[in-house]
Order: sequence, then structure tokens, then C-alpha cells
Amino acid sequence: MMSGARTICTAIAWVIAASPLMIGPAQAAEAAPPAAKAPAAKAPAAKAPAAKAAVTKAPAAASAPQLPQLTAVQIVDKNSAARGGVQAWKAVQSMELSGKLDAGHGDNLARAMSISNAGKKASGKGTNTEVAAASQAQEAAKEIQLPFTLVLKRPNLMRMEVPFNGKTAVQVYDGQHGWKLRPFLNRTDAEPFTADEMKTESERGDLDGLLIDAVAKGTRVELDGTEMIEGQAAYRLKVTPRKGGVKRVWIDGKSFLDVKVEGADTRMDGKMRPVYIYQRDFRSVQGVMIPFVMETAVEGYTETHKLLIEKATINPKLTDALFAKPHA
Repeated sequence: MMSGARTICTAIAWVIAASPLMIGPAQAAEAAPPAAKAPAAKAPAAKAPAAKAAVTKAPAAASAPQLPQLTAVQIVDKNSAARGGVQAWKAVQSMELSGKLDAGHGDNLARAMSISNAGKKASGKGTNTEVAAASQAQEAAKEIQLPFTLVLKRPNLMRMEVPFNGKTAVQVYDGQHGWKLRPFLNRTDAEPFTADEMKTESERGDLDGLLIDAVAKGTRVELDGTEMIEGQAAYRLKVTPRKGGVKRVWIDGKSFLDVKVEGADTRMDGKMRPVYIYQRDFRSVQGVMIPFVMETAVEGYTETHKLLIEKATINPKLTDALFAKPHA
């Protein structure tokens, strides 16, 4: 996957932290109009759904059965070939991905729509019919999915859009600066990336990945052991790009595809937490292999978030203006 899934990991981490359906009480109070603020009262916590067995039930580092003894260089070569080859990835100059992503549950939807609709209510426009419906018990347990579009262009330009309740959240990076637009929090001005977000972007790999053409990029790859990943034996690689930021990648011992990737840490509950992305349903798109299912797990949380790609386009025509500072 592009950037060894690092690029999309960055986007997923942002969605987890900033999705309109991941609004917590603190964000709700911050986003609500002054008259709507009230003393915080703890609402009953919605019962979390059972953790996805494929991700959470297996031991985090279960030892793998005996795998062929290969060097890190051999594993990287096999991974590159399995993903379509170095030359095929070098030909990829841009990419557009679209589909749906998990963004929380129905109880979060009610809170998010209440905030999003606050501006409409102040002007006498809009209703809260959807909010009332979402507050029902059966809706509270339902997993909500939002559409997304992610576009990428070499060397390191990125734009992600997530529409919600008639508004569109935007995150862009022009190679040096990043901005986010969060109208679902009634914030109509583009805000610069935080220091943590800029660090994440600065560590993001190339569009073709951490392992493609690793030697030429000055990336150091070491074999870090073996491990069971979703019932399959995998090689665990320690990857150190030339510009720093050590990450681990797990390579399936049969397919040699990167089935698990250590993503960019995300801040949750005031702490930076490790993020892992499980990659499945690899498909060939114009000669390169892309996982059409990615499931993100944040360490310390049982709930995971899936991203489902419905369409992948290689080398769409993208102007640099698309990656400029967004406007409301």
C-alpha cells in the first residue's frame, strides 16, 4: 500500500481523532454555542461492541511456527514483487481512493448532529429529527459509516474529505504545511495542524511505501522476529527511514504482503497511543497491489475502525491547487 500504508494510516488516525462521530463531551462543550453550554454531567456510557476477534483476541506477539529462514533483504524483495514490483510503483505518480470508513456509533451521531445543527437552529433553519431518531437504543448500537475521498500526489501531497450532515471535513498537506477544516464543530476557518500532526506528516513515507526500493531510499530494514498475525505466520520487520521514525511492518509468510503496519501514534484521552493497521483483501489495480480493507486498532482500546475502499484510481490528474489551504 502507498507509503507502506503510512499515508492512509495518517489519515485514519486523523479520522479517529477528529471524526464528527468521535465527538466526546469535552469537544461538545467546546463546540456548542455559549448559551448551550451546561455543567458537565456524565451520560451513561454506551456499551462498547464486542472487540473484533480477528484483531484483538489473539495474543499481541504470539510466536509463529517455523518460517523459512530469510534475510531482511530477501523478505523486502519478495514483498516488493508481491505488491507489483518496484518499476510498477515508480510509475504511480498519484492516487485517488474512495469508500467508507467506520466513524462511531449512533449515540455519537446524535451528539455530533446536535452540534452540527446548532448553527442552523440559531438561524431558525434545520431540525433535529435525525438527532431524535438516532437517540433510540437500536440506533445507539449501530456502527455508522461515512464516505471519504483521499487523494495523494508525489512527492508527499495529500487531501482527505469526509462529508457529514451537509458539511465536509477536510484535511490537506501541501508538502510543508497542513490544515484541517472542521465545520461539523461549527469551525468555519481552516486550522493549522498541531505539532503532533505536523510530526506525523513529516514522518510519512513516500507514496509507494516504506519497503519499495528501500535501499535506494536509504531505508534500513532489519528482521525483528516472527509473529502470528490473524492466524498466519508473519515476519516482523523493523524499518528505519533515512529521515527517522522507526516503524514495524509484518509480512505474511506465504503471500509476502504487508498484512499489518505500525501507524502514526494518535493522541487519545490526553496520551499518545500506538496505532496498528491490519490490511486485507489485496487487489491488483493497474499492476500494483492495494488492500481494500484496512482495520485500525489503537492500543488500549477494544473498539477498532474499518476503512473499506470501493474505488481506487491510479494516476488521476491532480493539480497542486487541490492541496492548498482549504476554504469553508
